[in-house]
Amino acid sequence: MGISDVIACFINDILESEQGCAELKRAELAQRFKCVPSQINYVISTRFSPEHGYIVESRRGGGGYIRISRVQLGCRQLLMHAVNAVGDEIDPNTARAFLSNLLAAEAVDEKSVHLMSAALGDNTLRCLPPKYRDMARACIFKQMLLNFVRE
Repeated sequence: MGISDVIACFINDILESEQGCAELKRAELAQRFKCVPSQINYVISTRFSPEHGYIVESRRGGGGYIRISRVQLGCRQLLMHAVNAVGDEIDPNTARAFLSNLLAAEAVDEKSVHLMSAALGDNTLRCLPPKYRDMARACIFKQMLLNFVRE
């Protein structure tokens, strides 16, 4: 298990014990795991992002902190959270992460995830120049998610 996995497990344990919300100090975590603070940033940005179902707030400086909250919403609210978190562009890996989180939360079913994955894949969007695919993917994904909200 790599250092990133160890740090992610530690943060998950804190989130479990604190009912889904943890306030952490980047420097203290770096010292605890004998790593640089940028390693902590990497773990948080890759494992605790909106597409994984988290809200991260950060305050820099000596008294700074990182507050990580697990999004615990109903299906409709979770879908709207995803719509708002997608942004103007989304790559295939990030779209898959969103879909995995929505499936785990039972906001969408497995069949829908497979259909959306196919529609959002680069193979489907190959008729577009590569520089426009992430923008088109975001627009399509948001419309699909909004369709679930309307159901």
